[in-house]
Order: sequence, then C-alpha cells, then structure tokens
Amino acid sequence: MRIAIIGATGRIGKLAMAAVTRDGHEAVGVSRSLGVDLSTGDGLDAALDGVDAVVDAVNAGAAEPVAYFTRTTENLLAAEQRAGVRHHVLLSIVNVDRIAGNPHYDGKVAQENLVAAGPVPWSIVRATQFHDFPEMIAERARTGDTVALAPLLLQPVAPEDVADTLVFVAGGAPRGRLDLAGPRTEDMVDMLRRAYAHRGETIDIVPTWRAGFGLSMSGEALIPDEGALLAATTFEDWLRRPRG
Repeated sequence: MRIAIIGATGRIGKLAMAAVTRDGHEAVGVSRSLGVDLSTGDGLDAALDGVDAVVDAVNAGAAEPVAYFTRTTENLLAAEQRAGVRHHVLLSIVNVDRIAGNPHYDGKVAQENLVAAGPVPWSIVRATQFHDFPEMIAERARTGDTVALAPLLLQPVAPEDVADTLVFVAGGAPRGRLDLAGPRTEDMVDMLRRAYAHRGETIDIVPTWRAGFGLSMSGEALIPDEGALLAATTFEDWLRRPRG
C-alpha cells in the first residue's frame, strides 16, 4: 500500500513513517517542511496522488485549535476525496468528548466530527496519554526543585506503540472509533517521582488540583472503557529504554 503520514516530521509522524516502511508499505511524508500546507491545501493534491490510506497525526500548535483543526481537516478530506483515498485514519485522544473547558480537546472533537461525517471511509484511534506526559507537564510547571502536579489517573501508552497501531489500522478496513491504551493504570504523581528517580534527580512534587487540570479530568475521566486495545509496553519498560 501507499500510505501518507500527515505530520510526518512530528513525533508520532516520524515513528509512523518508519513503521510504514518496516511493514512493507510505501511511505509518503506530508508536512509543511516537505512542501505541503494543510492550512491552505497547497501541495495536498500532488502529495496524495496514488495514496491508498492517510494517517493524520498532525498536532496543533495554533492559538485557536478548533479553527485550525477544522480548516486543516476540511482541506485534507477534500483532497483525499479527489485522490480516491480509501481510508482515513485519525489519531485522537481517549474520552476527548467527555472533558470540558480544554481548547485542544475541543479542537480534536471538531476534527473527529468532520472525519466521521466526511466522504472518506475512516478509523479514529483514540490513544491515552504518552508515558512521558508527566515529565512534559512538570517541565512547564516546575519552579526550581518543586513542581505542583495534578494527581491524574492515567493508562499511559508508548509513542512507538501508538505509531505501530496507526499503521496497522491503516493497512486494513475502516474500523470506526477505537481506543488504545497502555497495559495498566498509573498515578501521574507517582509516575513523575519514578521518572526523576530513574535518572537520579530529586524533586519535591506537590499534588494539587490547582495545577493546570480541572476536576473534569479526575477519577477515571482519562481511562478508556472496556474493549480498548492494550499495547504491550509498560511505564517501567519505557523508563528502561535508552533516551536518544
């Protein structure tokens, strides 16, 4: 198959490009740095020529996620229809439609709705947060050797497992919505403590719901329902992997 990866130079995009090639397909990279502008549609028709399936792993760094995801998804779906693409695979977030007041989540919901109502047969892979999510949040909230962090309950997944799943799904028939998660639930505060301990660094973690996340994300709000696909890589497995 000829599979196009939207956001090919991003974190998941790079992994997905490698997975496409490893699985014996032809990878087509699509990103602004590769000459394609999703916001305007420039370059899309040429990039999707002869493509069988599209994996959309693009992220929104825009100030208005709803407008950005709406505009880029409309352009992408229209180009796919013109090119005769048979399968659109979107990377989204578990329970994205159950969280209120998060602009990025609102943008992903708008994106999902466009895909589900669009002209191209589709699959939406809703993944849980990645294993390095606590560290990413901590780097933004850290003050010296102290960080305030919400005690989120997560079922984190390895980025490599997400990319592999996206490519696997793209190679088959459209499946509608499906959830993807790691093998077990974790507490985000405990994950961060273990991550810092693993690299020999001490940090004072203050658990609090006043640290960037509202109570709409408490409890099992970020945990998938029964029936989710479970990836194999645990948080401990991921911690032991060498960091490049």
